[in-house]
Amino acid sequence: MKIDVLLGLQWGDEGKGKVVDVLTPEYDVITRFQGGPNAGHTLEFNNIKHILHNIPSGIFRENTLNIISNGVVLDPIVFQQEVEKLESMGVDITKNLVISNKAHLIIPTHRILDAASEAAKGKSKIGSTLKGIGPTYMDKTGRNGLRVGDLELDFKSKYTALKEKHLNLLKIYDYAFTIEDEEKFFEGIDALRRFQFVDSEYLIHSLRENKKKILAEGAQGTLLDIDFGSYPFVTSSNTICAGACTGMGVAPSAIGEVFGIFKAYCTRVGSGPFPTELLNDEGDQLRNLGNEFGSTTGRPRRCGWMDLVALKYSIMLNGVTQLIMTKTDVLDSFSAIKVATAYKVGDEISDRVPYSMDEKIEPVYTELPGWNTDLTGVRHKAQFPKELTGYIRFLEKELKVPVKYVSVGPDREQIIAL
Repeated sequence: MKIDVLLGLQWGDEGKGKVVDVLTPEYDVITRFQGGPNAGHTLEFNNIKHILHNIPSGIFRENTLNIISNGVVLDPIVFQQEVEKLESMGVDITKNLVISNKAHLIIPTHRILDAASEAAKGKSKIGSTLKGIGPTYMDKTGRNGLRVGDLELDFKSKYTALKEKHLNLLKIYDYAFTIEDEEKFFEGIDALRRFQFVDSEYLIHSLRENKKKILAEGAQGTLLDIDFGSYPFVTSSNTICAGACTGMGVAPSAIGEVFGIFKAYCTRVGSGPFPTELLNDEGDQLRNLGNEFGSTTGRPRRCGWMDLVALKYSIMLNGVTQLIMTKTDVLDSFSAIKVATAYKVGDEISDRVPYSMDEKIEPVYTELPGWNTDLTGVRHKAQFPKELTGYIRFLEKELKVPVKYVSVGPDREQIIAL
């Protein structure tokens, strides 16, 4: 049985959590394969909003197994908070969540290192979420990180050694700090011990052999990938489809459908290039209508028109087979909608993402008619205004991949299969 992968094609915040929640009834297993609590996957149903950071978005479906795989970095404090909130809602989380013993742990000094490093960059700061993600992945690649499986070994001495290493590193920064949350950290460690630790690569292999349907849930977005994103304004993991292989321990031949999620426009949180950014009333309108504020950080997102140059790049990198467009309803009140179909870089017109996106890039736009219709009550594609149908057909022609789902609001019921 092949593993399907669902990931974001822009700079994150595309609506992955909500879509996973809608697709989950078709799957037996949902697994997270990279990232950490810098993710904020928002689900909404029964008029209640739920935000998940570490835990896969299939957790609200009773008969679905959820796996935090080896590629994830896990913060015990955030994890405990999520567990307590879910249990207060009556979710029996220990029944359908297991954790890879190879997932790495974020400790309190990772977050301090993150803050110190970001502060030292001054005007060159990358817009880190300050969750300790980067320093944790650095320890992972430096071969001295802490893993979940270490909880069953001499954890306290391993923790102390890593903490001392961090304290020595912090001496190079002019940064005042105190370690205030160690007690909460060890409470989080106790919360982790309630769960089953597994060799997730063997478990996933076994589930595949037993014909279980598996969906891999990505975090962040393709344009934040450590190798192929807008470096250095990127995250610390591989957010693309190839990252699902290393993040779960499966071969490339195991991958089936690749669902690529994108907004009907573009957003970005933090620093970094953004060719189609709107620094005007239209950008403010998109932000306000779309409630574009980070679910993890609360920061206002930068907003702009759809960028097909970047979207084609993401589709190429991931081998996307199906597209899912979210937040279509945010464009309801625009009389005209612009889509960037090329870049003007210097005197050249290009359809490629350049090596350095710091270059002055001028988007070349195609303008399409808006639909000026409230889509939030639409429940079938036959109800789409002709301008929206035209917008979708234009995107499919340009991207050469079918749009299979369109979201017209935050609720489960507002995702329409085409």
